Amino acid sequence: MMDIIIISGLSGAGKSRVAAVLEDLDFYCVDNMPVAMMPRFAELCIAAQASYERVALVTDVRALKDVGELFRTFEEMKDVGCGHKILFVEAETDTIVSRYKETRRRHPLITTGLSLEEAVKKEMEMLAPIREQAYDIIDTTGLTLNKLQRRLFKQYMEGQDHKALNISIKSFGFKYGLPIEADLLFDVRFLPNPFYMPELKEKTGLDDAVRDYVLGLQACKDFFVKLCDMLEFLLPHYLEEGKRYLVICIGCTGGRHRSTAIANALSEHVSELGYPVDCIHRDIGKN
Repeated sequence: MMDIIIISGLSGAGKSRVAAVLEDLDFYCVDNMPVAMMPRFAELCIAAQASYERVALVTDVRALKDVGELFRTFEEMKDVGCGHKILFVEAETDTIVSRYKETRRRHPLITTGLSLEEAVKKEMEMLAPIREQAYDIIDTTGLTLNKLQRRLFKQYMEGQDHKALNISIKSFGFKYGLPIEADLLFDVRFLPNPFYMPELKEKTGLDDAVRDYVLGLQACKDFFVKLCDMLEFLLPHYLEEGKRYLVICIGCTGGRHRSTAIANALSEHVSELGYPVDCIHRDIGKN
């Protein structure tokens, strides 16, 4: 049975931030979906399960007529073959009050004669039955974004570590400028340039002749071994620190020969390690 994560909890506790982190973990997230629509949405997800295997819905007190409505909805979802797991997000009253004062937003339960602190406590009482049925409770008091990412990564990505880090490997030419999006950048202009070899000049690193020449150089072989060894060390540590996207750039003079061949080879190696990876050749079509 498919399970949908229901993100509920106190207003101002960080439900939207939790949803944003889950989106980075390849969840399809919908914020503040009307409760009445959940069973129909569950049916659509089941019908297209290949596209919606990991789904999270954010709901809060504004979407509820009463707590019982949400529980009745869960029963309707179960009837169509969809289970649920409640992820409850909370924080200390003083923390929530402070956040609302900083953002100058209005708490959804504030009415005439009701203070912000009283509104927070009222919401805690209203949502207590939902909290009691939560399979996971996150207190965001003093929780940094990095710690939140680690917490959710550990909870939801166990056994799927590599899938959480999306890697883009990009070849480029220094003559056309540095790629500003680079997290790691390597200069391979220390290798002989095939541009100056008549039989290779008009080809690119995508052609067998250029690839075999570049990757066959002893200096390239040594460099590639060290590069792969370094990445095999770094990538798990990036994951542990909550990094979800990594751009690795390989540069040569024009971005057509050396960098292209090495970027392709590196992409194949990273893919074999189990990481999602795409390879882009920024300047391969330029003269």
